[in-house]
Amino acid sequence: MHTFKYYCLFTICLLSFSFSYGQLDESKWKLQFALGINSPSQDGFVRPFVAKGTNFPTINIGVQNMLKQKIGVKLDLGHNRISNDDDTPEFKLNYTRINAQFVYDTTSSITFLPIGMGLVFHAGPGYSMIKPLGEFRNNDISFINVMGGVELHYALSKTVSTYVDGSYIYGFAKEFDPLTSGQGSFNSNLLTVTLGLSVSLSGCKYCN
Repeated sequence: MHTFKYYCLFTICLLSFSFSYGQLDESKWKLQFALGINSPSQDGFVRPFVAKGTNFPTINIGVQNMLKQKIGVKLDLGHNRISNDDDTPEFKLNYTRINAQFVYDTTSSITFLPIGMGLVFHAGPGYSMIKPLGEFRNNDISFINVMGGVELHYALSKTVSTYVDGSYIYGFAKEFDPLTSGQGSFNSNLLTVTLGLSVSLSGCKYCN
């Protein structure tokens, strides 16, 4: 709990810095929303619990501030549903995360992509919250994570783009102790693939 409080304080400071800096440089704000699928690492489950290799939905929503043409920060929230595979013990859980990330937009420096397309990398620390449902709802856990990903954007207009994002979330979770506390829960890594929409909220100095 103390770690979570420190992380929240860090996030607030980061956003405060980005806002004050952006005001001096006509920063561009973006709202992003994406929907897709996820694939959890199977070593994150207590046997005989096994999850589906592909789960739906994954929902991501975030706010991004470009400090410069190529460099920015964003705060985003992700919600993932994970459920059991066929012929294994039944369970469902919600994997929710919040991450503060640095953003690097390579669009202006990459020449091999068609006009209107761009490549954006993002990475940063975060906090994961696992909430099992049903009879295992008391086995919830939380832990620090770090995630990284890449977005391929296609500009629909100067202020709106659609994108595909592939991200990997690495969790720094402890082993379940005792093992019964891990029934229906999850303590490992997650791969997500989403399709999203990015909308500029203010400024157009660096719009594609």
